[in-house]
Amino acid sequence: MTETTKTTPSLRLEEITPANIDAALAVKVHPEQEFAVAPVVKSLAEAYVHPGVAWPRLIMDGDRPVGFLMAFFDIDWKLDGTLVRSGLWRLNIAAGEQGLGYGRFAVQSVATELRNRGAKELWVTWHEGEHGPEDFYLGLGFHKTEERVEGEVVGVLALT
Repeated sequence: MTETTKTTPSLRLEEITPANIDAALAVKVHPEQEFAVAPVVKSLAEAYVHPGVAWPRLIMDGDRPVGFLMAFFDIDWKLDGTLVRSGLWRLNIAAGEQGLGYGRFAVQSVATELRNRGAKELWVTWHEGEHGPEDFYLGLGFHKTEERVEGEVVGVLALT
């Protein structure tokens, strides 16, 4: 499916709160995509144990939740303090909302947040496979690196 970008002033990110947590938890990708992204509940648990590093947000179109993203800021990539990176940790677009530009909006929103924090690159990892997100990320300008993390492809987008 070709993705079209939906442009609307009602498209926004919301912080996860008690008022919208159930809406966030209800975001589900297509069943054939479940291998490629953790469910929102796992992301929120990881955000809880990584305060200040994880940035979970509900993607809203008007009053309708259409997806979930979680960015990461200044993660110690090699666990030894020699390589610090920021990027997109998770992106879950609801099954019935895919192909409408919400994923593009999410990545652009994370890129803007990272630029505002002084980052020069946006990092992401993805699972390869028939229903994986590789074409989506490459189509947005990410470049595959030679790195792998837990079997996943590592991609980078310059934020210049």
